[in-house]
Amino acid sequence: MNTHALIQTAQAIVAKGKGLLAMDESTSTCNRRFASVGIAQTLEMRRSYRELLLSAPSLSDCISGVILYDETIRQTRADGTPLVQLAHDAGMLVGIKVDTGAKDLAGHPGEKVTEGLDGLRERLQGYMEMGARFAKWRGVITVGDGPMPSPACIDANAHALARYAALCHEVGLVPLIEPEVLMTGAHTQARCQAVTEEVLRSVFAHLDVQGVLLEAVLLKPNMVIAGLSCVTQNTPQDVAIATVQCLLRTVPAAIAGITFLSGGQSGELASSRLNAMHTRHAKPGQMVTLPWPLSFSFARALQHPTLEIWSGQQANKKAAQDALRHRARCNSAALKGNYSAEMEKAMDTP
Repeated sequence: MNTHALIQTAQAIVAKGKGLLAMDESTSTCNRRFASVGIAQTLEMRRSYRELLLSAPSLSDCISGVILYDETIRQTRADGTPLVQLAHDAGMLVGIKVDTGAKDLAGHPGEKVTEGLDGLRERLQGYMEMGARFAKWRGVITVGDGPMPSPACIDANAHALARYAALCHEVGLVPLIEPEVLMTGAHTQARCQAVTEEVLRSVFAHLDVQGVLLEAVLLKPNMVIAGLSCVTQNTPQDVAIATVQCLLRTVPAAIAGITFLSGGQSGELASSRLNAMHTRHAKPGQMVTLPWPLSFSFARALQHPTLEIWSGQQANKKAAQDALRHRARCNSAALKGNYSAEMEKAMDTP
């Protein structure tokens, strides 16, 4: 394990003013999103869309890296250039989703555990050879009535995340650890915070048991938000206070950085909440005074306008890329506490 290289990569991912573009949707998920806007669900259309994302001009001004799916990391652009090379040439690091999905947890109805540890060492080595420099594993936690999530569900997912992280370091990849407390449900923000704290404590306890070097680890958590069906929804300031408090209580200072998932939030809402975290803990014009950088690793909150505008039509490519660049700039501004609703009134292009 090259400790120095791993730490450098982790720090590069959370470089000032930059975050991650998550474009690691599975084939089925990508096809569902295509269907929602009338795009043919074919291998070629998926390849064309992902090429559009990676070739957006000046994207690396705000995006440090991209998370790919197994299909994407093996694809080439129309001229035969590997998409991995396209990302590298644009100045972005390449990451790869390596779990094989959440499956029913035996003995615990309604709960999931993420699988994919079998054969992971060999798969990670293969991705490293393809040009990946970091990886991602997602564990999903559902908040339900009574004892859900169960201690068994939390422990099983935390254990898998820790074993995955150790294997990543063994082959030279930075692990992005994603324990997601889902937004679905009617739970309050206070309940989300309590569950998120419990999950994060378990994750870091398992990372310690596995001897994982925290300085070369990135955390991709949910923001602390009330369930989508909850009567009371939170202001960006409420989310900022609860989320930062939760992280300060549970996340060791040694970790390289935190890159929030969007979890189904709209682009504007995700940006405003991210911005509030930075303005609350900073003097005007300064970064937050926290032990780790706070950044983003958004999928839908970055991609949704782009997908709708593109709609599978080559003629819409430039406008779609402009929309992606706009959302990336909004999130970059949020990392500096400079985002405002006025930024949404117009998409400025180079």
